[in-house]
Amino acid sequence: MSFTIIDQARARLNRSELAVPGSNPKFLEKAAAGTADVVFLDLEDAVAPNDKEQARKNVIAALNDLDWSGKAVSVRINGLDTHYMYRDVVDVIEQAGAKLDMIMIPKVGTAADVYALDMMVTQIEAAMGFQKKIGFELIIETALGMANIHEIAAASPRNESLHFGVADYAASTKARTTNIGGPNADYGVLTDAVDGGSRDFHWGDMWHYAIARMVVAARANGLRPVDGPFGDIGDLDGYGAQGMRAAVLGCEGKWAIHPTQIDKANELFSPSEAEITKAKRIIEAMDQAQKEGKGAVTLDGRLIDIASIKQAEVVVKKAEIIASK
Repeated sequence: MSFTIIDQARARLNRSELAVPGSNPKFLEKAAAGTADVVFLDLEDAVAPNDKEQARKNVIAALNDLDWSGKAVSVRINGLDTHYMYRDVVDVIEQAGAKLDMIMIPKVGTAADVYALDMMVTQIEAAMGFQKKIGFELIIETALGMANIHEIAAASPRNESLHFGVADYAASTKARTTNIGGPNADYGVLTDAVDGGSRDFHWGDMWHYAIARMVVAARANGLRPVDGPFGDIGDLDGYGAQGMRAAVLGCEGKWAIHPTQIDKANELFSPSEAEITKAKRIIEAMDQAQKEGKGAVTLDGRLIDIASIKQAEVVVKKAEIIASK
């Protein structure tokens, strides 16, 4: 273990994160009654320019009037390069800050972007006398943001999670795709030729590097890495495949841009009964090994050691948090 100890962000269950347009009061009501772990009320991409002001009022009313128990609630503000942003921050926090868990900051490009929001939020909280500190969710969705991701992740003690915004990231990097997440038929490799000259084509995951880089930056700073949207709402299997790859890489959850994706996300990012049982057996086996003065033992024909305990404890702790929800 390094002598540098990383403080962990506030623990929240973050398997599913539902995006809800602030311009639609009915959707806000349904989200409050839904099963997503986290809901972000959107004032940015899902709201047309002419609807921004009304959407802000809708979100403030929803925060104050609806029952959000059992889930965390966030508000995605407009970008720092717009004139909507300062009113989003000031109005929402002054009028409903006591009901707000997090602010989602889109298109974060530098650590200074986070610093600017931190200054504003700190001043408003102090002026309003709020005791609870509002956390930050940061969307990495530009080439600039990805280049500065480690500085961004460390930019504020309010930071809780990093999110991969695949659509804007694709536009920023000029990637050859118009899809929102998912695979691309042109991104693959050819096998060597076999007898007769035939070759197989294997698809790859064009988002692997970006998600893996985000996971490292998040975990190195004690934050939660969360995979972003999957645009084909009718393809639940495709959503599941993308979510499982993100889970394997270390993500804690995935966005749901439609309520039909929530249960799938909750399932994907929850340990199975078999995984929980195995994790508990590892802890028990290592506990017995330590009593016998051993640093490593075999379980089911596989070597387990101190590192195995850490992996198993992660699984068991998550299962306990889910069970207590």
